[in-house]
Amino acid sequence: MDVLIEKFYQAFKELDAETMVSCYHDDIIFEDPAFGVLKGDRAGNMWRMLCKTQNGQDFKINHSNIKSEGHTGSASWEAFYTFSKTGRKVHNVINARFEFKDGKIIKHTDDFNLHKWSKQAMGFKGVMLGGTRYFKNKLKYQTNRLLTKFEEKLA
Repeated sequence: MDVLIEKFYQAFKELDAETMVSCYHDDIIFEDPAFGVLKGDRAGNMWRMLCKTQNGQDFKINHSNIKSEGHTGSASWEAFYTFSKTGRKVHNVINARFEFKDGKIIKHTDDFNLHKWSKQAMGFKGVMLGGTRYFKNKLKYQTNRLLTKFEEKLA
């Protein structure tokens, strides 16, 4: 399954959301600190939205440490970009875990330090609020609202 994970991240480097989504099982469950839990088409649409919004921007990723054994796998990846709301540079370090079914990714969990991310993306405000439950809940609400608006345009 190393090849599948490699295909996923190579497509992400190229902002090719459709190839990324093709690596996912129809019953995919994705989770990360920014979006929370996304299932099925909504998980795929998150990648479609991210790839679309980063196209033509200074977005870059690197991936490494791809490992898989049986029905599980993992990878490390880093994202470099400018956070659009503040114009601040972000370098986010992410650890990914995967579960596989029928030759595809059925569960994808990205883990990163949200407080560290918020400091980079939002400066002083992120330093003060980034580690709070209020911030985490507000961020998930905002990201999911953006995703819903994106999906409405797809329909």
